Amino acid sequence: MDIAAAVGDALLNSASDAIVATDARGRITLWNPGAARVFGFTPEEAVGQSLDLIIPEALRARHWAGFRHTMATGTSRYGQGDLLSVPALTKDGARISVEFTIVMLHDAEHKVAGTVAVMRDVTKRFVELKELRRRAAQGGPS
Repeated sequence: MDIAAAVGDALLNSASDAIVATDARGRITLWNPGAARVFGFTPEEAVGQSLDLIIPEALRARHWAGFRHTMATGTSRYGQGDLLSVPALTKDGARISVEFTIVMLHDAEHKVAGTVAVMRDVTKRFVELKELRRRAAQGGPS
């Protein structure tokens, strides 16, 4: 095994972050152990399913409009390396906050074939910041 493959395998299988890949239709094609930890779905439950599995219903229309545009054009309104923050859903229906980066996957003809997202659960930090802002707005101690 070459070093790049070894690094890739190590990252996919031991990263605490969720690493999720999709095809061009938004169907999950890869779900690492970190994704199982963050979202609660096993790979068997997630692979083959729509990303709707983790997207709150109220945000789905906006997500899919952007996703279709990105798949059709190969461009995203988010720059490479931008860190995005969105709400997500876990298997038990809990709403969490995730930050993630996304990269495009291309086929042999350089057409967009899907995406890979690396996601981190930042719910605790999000709740703490919200509380600090609330206290600051009230003029209380932080």
